[in-house]
Amino acid sequence: METKTVIITTVNAAWTAPNSIFDIFLEGFRIGNQTQALLNHLVVVALDQNAYSRCLELHPYCFALSTEGVDFSGTANFMSEDYLKMMWRRIDFLHAVLEMGYSFIFTDVDILWFRDPFQQLYLDADFQIACDHFNFNSTNLNNSPNGGFVYVRSNNMTIQLYNFWYKSKETYPWTHDQDVLNKIKFDPFINQIGLKIRFLDTAYFGGFCEPSKDLNVVCTMHANCCTNLDSKIHDLQMMIDDWKRYMTVPANHTKPQPWTMPRYCG
Repeated sequence: METKTVIITTVNAAWTAPNSIFDIFLEGFRIGNQTQALLNHLVVVALDQNAYSRCLELHPYCFALSTEGVDFSGTANFMSEDYLKMMWRRIDFLHAVLEMGYSFIFTDVDILWFRDPFQQLYLDADFQIACDHFNFNSTNLNNSPNGGFVYVRSNNMTIQLYNFWYKSKETYPWTHDQDVLNKIKFDPFINQIGLKIRFLDTAYFGGFCEPSKDLNVVCTMHANCCTNLDSKIHDLQMMIDDWKRYMTVPANHTKPQPWTMPRYCG
């Protein structure tokens, strides 16, 4: 973008198989309210060759990120060794993006974008992150962060954060990157570098853990609190169907509010 900001997601072969999550993810942009143009700023980072080939069939901006000695093509079960390697490889890559001077929104591929989220981001924060559960105070460190949706401005403070975050995997071995963030957010180092953190309201950035209750304001919805791939696909499709019904109601009529999902992820 003009602000040198890029939207980034990561995929592997399991997530990019036909009729899998990647197809649903892209459809969300196409049916969202003025979100299709954001695809022009989306870079899909493929973690294996099959995912890269499949990405090129569907999207113009694909980047092959190989990791020597690791095969990320399969369905990595939550908290398995391959899953943890995949998550930490992502943190390392995003650190490199910041060092190149690019700000970014990172979005998991199991998130649907229904409205432009930039309208709901804070102007005074270096690092903004979605929540599994939001306590109605965007500066309260006791919020439960979810690394599936993060907006990060490229500056010296965020570069230091990602370096500290990645190195902290040695301090907390066999721990998810999100859980490590939940620990280091209280570390005095964060204050020392002057990093400003904000947590995003689930009213706008919701998910299965805590759904946005108002379709009139929702920006993104995440299939979080759900670890089974088939369950995610089923309930994300239900979410798309809910949104399509919502969009067919004329603007001068009262629009339906509730989601019918999650069903398999409940």
